[in-house]
Amino acid sequence: MLLPLLFLAAVMPPAIDDEAKVPPYTVPDVLIANDGHKVTTAKEWNETRRGEVMKLVQDHIYGVTPAAAAPKDAPIIEVVESDKNALGGKATRTQYKVRPSGKDGLVFDLLLYTPNGAKGPSPVFLGLNFGGNHTTVNDPAVLLPSTWVSKQWADVTSNNRATAKGRGLQASRWQAELLVSRGYGLATVYCGDFEPDHPEGWKEGIRAAYASKDPAAVRADNDWACIGAWAWGLSRALDALERNPAVDAKRVAVIGHSRLGKASLWAGAQDTRFALVVSNESGCGGAALGKRIFGETVGVIAGYYKGRGFPHWFAPKYVTYAEHEDRMPLDQHYVLALTAPRPLYVASAVEDRWADPKGEFLGPCMLNPSSNSWDAKAWG
Repeated sequence: MLLPLLFLAAVMPPAIDDEAKVPPYTVPDVLIANDGHKVTTAKEWNETRRGEVMKLVQDHIYGVTPAAAAPKDAPIIEVVESDKNALGGKATRTQYKVRPSGKDGLVFDLLLYTPNGAKGPSPVFLGLNFGGNHTTVNDPAVLLPSTWVSKQWADVTSNNRATAKGRGLQASRWQAELLVSRGYGLATVYCGDFEPDHPEGWKEGIRAAYASKDPAAVRADNDWACIGAWAWGLSRALDALERNPAVDAKRVAVIGHSRLGKASLWAGAQDTRFALVVSNESGCGGAALGKRIFGETVGVIAGYYKGRGFPHWFAPKYVTYAEHEDRMPLDQHYVLALTAPRPLYVASAVEDRWADPKGEFLGPCMLNPSSNSWDAKAWG
């Protein structure tokens, strides 16, 4: 699908950051099935409505992950470095090279810390990072990524490649030592290992393996995009964690911040092996209601306005709702509903009005048994 030229001429309106200026909106009931009846049982949700909701999210927001992308064989997992006295002796650090589709194709670097002294397999928090595994912890032994890194990390990169200057840059956000001290493991992968975050990044990531070889081919409206590739990568990381006896694979939480919070929500929606789904400030296209016009909008984030947005994150269909969010047959609470009946945690920053914290709060509220849109029986 090609964007009409009128998209490129659209003028971005001022962002709304005043509650009094939010226009009226309505959101659809996630439990009203396609035939119009209300779903009231877990059986009906699991057997019928969940699939309908999944298709709506695929077709209108994130795209369809190709069935061919599901690994046919067990991943090849190589331990490239390990230390049983990491983090001051509190943890065992293991670094892997993982080939999810065998010896050929994509390779990603998985960093794992598990607590020493655990009496059994440990629950693990798994999330993608923005700038390389080395940025998540103050640990000089963590390997640097070899793939493209954004220029937003200009002070700690060189020619879009990571350098040692970035070590520990975001350690305060990951809190590895705190996690292991409380009995949890921490696993992370650089998002760019699955797809670098720029419009042409798909050529270097997993989507290239499943893209049409015809240069004249037009993308389908529900073609998968960068968020889909990242979500796919989180599932492949879980495949690897399942094969580590120090990990309790039944208790792996998928986590993410901002755009990677969108990826964690989509990964958790598709892959029911994740025991807990966590997003932080996932904003527009994540947990925040899209029909509620506040802060960042569909048009801004999806690239409707020239020079703005991230159209490579979403299925081509998504941008067609720019300035017409009322026409969307769903909203972001549909994504959140796909986590049910597993626990979901949506975090927001009160002062990040661009991400619409109230909209992020209202999304989960649409799934509360006490609200009109969600029957407690549907949770089972």
